[in-house]
Amino acid sequence: MKVLIIGGAGMVGQKLAQNLAATGRIGANDVTRLELFDVVPAPVPANAVIPVNVREGDLSSQSVAGELLSDRPAVIFHLAAIVSGEAEADFEKGYRINLDGTRYLFEAICQMPDYWPRVVFTSSIAVFGAPFPDAIGDDFHTTPLTSYGTQKAIGELLLSDFSRRGFMDGVGIRLPTICVRPGKPNKAASGFFSNIIREPLAGLEAVLPVSEDVRHWHASPRAAVGFLLHAATIDSSTIGPRRNLTMPGISVTVGEQIAALEKIAGADTVSLIRREPDEAIIKMVAGWPQNFDATRAARLGFQAETSFEEIIRVHIEDEAVTTGNN
Repeated sequence: MKVLIIGGAGMVGQKLAQNLAATGRIGANDVTRLELFDVVPAPVPANAVIPVNVREGDLSSQSVAGELLSDRPAVIFHLAAIVSGEAEADFEKGYRINLDGTRYLFEAICQMPDYWPRVVFTSSIAVFGAPFPDAIGDDFHTTPLTSYGTQKAIGELLLSDFSRRGFMDGVGIRLPTICVRPGKPNKAASGFFSNIIREPLAGLEAVLPVSEDVRHWHASPRAAVGFLLHAATIDSSTIGPRRNLTMPGISVTVGEQIAALEKIAGADTVSLIRREPDEAIIKMVAGWPQNFDATRAARLGFQAETSFEEIIRVHIEDEAVTTGNN
């Protein structure tokens, strides 16, 4: 089984690559080759027990997708995207990367005879827009209020239609905001959710641009890898024609995030959070979903954390973080 990760240099792509390279398996299937593709060279996992090939390029260049599919990977993880804040700031770039790149990939697949890969597409809870019910269920309509959410919603429709027509076997997973993200802050408008945990744990100051009563939906990077692997192996007949699923997560306020951090790492760590309101982020966050009823995905076997303390402890364990309280 050949596996392709598009967006293999990103944080989630690297976590997924490390898992596949170390185990050499997806479910019951042996992985014979792993290819990592991104606009920059992706690091090769040091623990790889299978061949790993790295390619770089721009998926929004129309010829690139066909070249990527030349060796017919059985599983394609499509993770590549520019993040929410950048997509909002640069309208043309957002549509070129997040929409055109996805469309070119799907079209390249359907142009190949006798080829029916499993395509796992990472969508986002940004496909939903206010006003919201107390918990967004599986039947709630997708009416995004950002360009990023719109681009992801279109990708979901394309995935469903190309799968319905028999060109590919697609599964779309709407990721919660992934927290705590390791590494440095990125351009995602949601980045502060991770920043106010990651930086203080490292003894660094973090800026909180919104009020503590902001509520949001989270899962860890470890859970995200689990979602992807399960989506790659699930019997798609159990999903049915509605190919896009909202992933499980935990709904917490920023204040509850901070309380969990204090419980784990102490008051001195929490004191490194500096309140600095940002009206642009406050306005954007006001239109974001806050809570979900992910019953359908849970019944299909997708799993996430059940508390924000658990999410912090996953970060500490996976990133070998040392705190004053552990």
